[in-house]
Amino acid sequence: MTISKKPVILVVDGQGGKIGKELCSQLIERFPETEVWAIGTNSMATSFMLKAKPHQAATGENPVVVASREADIICGPIGICIADSMLGEVTPTMALAISQSRAKKILIPFNKCSAVVAGVKESTISELVEDALRIVEMNL
Repeated sequence: MTISKKPVILVVDGQGGKIGKELCSQLIERFPETEVWAIGTNSMATSFMLKAKPHQAATGENPVVVASREADIICGPIGICIADSMLGEVTPTMALAISQSRAKKILIPFNKCSAVVAGVKESTISELVEDALRIVEMNL
């Protein structure tokens, strides 16, 4: 007998957690067959994401490392894969754990993490989240 596990979508965000909250809220609404976990790089980001009522939530480096091993999909701003981004909130260990995870990474190209993605037009957070949700749907 096998026990079916729900797909785990990990949302990682820092700073104020605005992108993460929007992602969590929309993922929970659109994909009820999944588990949505929220990890903040700081307590303020986690607190803001908790308003979306994710299935699990935590703060800091070790939760990012552990959850990255379990996730099927990881979502967040592109800075979560860049060491020392978000004013240093993303540690090298966090960036490495996310980058090395077997999970599919769906990154929002928010050009404010000391990284600019060429060819990406400026969009609102809502437009970027909507695009990320379309990609999640294709990968479930």
